Amino acid sequence: MIKIESIIRPQSFEAVKDALAEIGITGMTVIAVKGHGRQKGYTEVYKGHEYHINLLEKIKIEIVVSDEVADQVVDAIVKAAQTGEVGDGKIFLSDVKNVIRIRTGEKGPTAL
Repeated sequence: MIKIESIIRPQSFEAVKDALAEIGITGMTVIAVKGHGRQKGYTEVYKGHEYHINLLEKIKIEIVVSDEVADQVVDAIVKAAQTGEVGDGKIFLSDVKNVIRIRTGEKGPTAL
């Protein structure tokens, strides 16, 4: 099993969610986060004062899937979230040793 964590622009979320639904992925955890990468924020002027905003609003999506569909999920996220500009986000993949469904006690891929 693979845990896929993607950090994307908030305005890309609906397109990513729809792309994942098209390939049968409906279970996910979505978290509103703040951060920055290479873009390091931006500068705004408000009432004559300059403000540097260095933590940008992002959406973090966490999904655990079987190894067989991980590449398909990553491709769907990239296609839906990619604009070609700095700040599109990142995708992290990590191995998941086990998963347990609390309600039934099922373990492993059947618990997904």
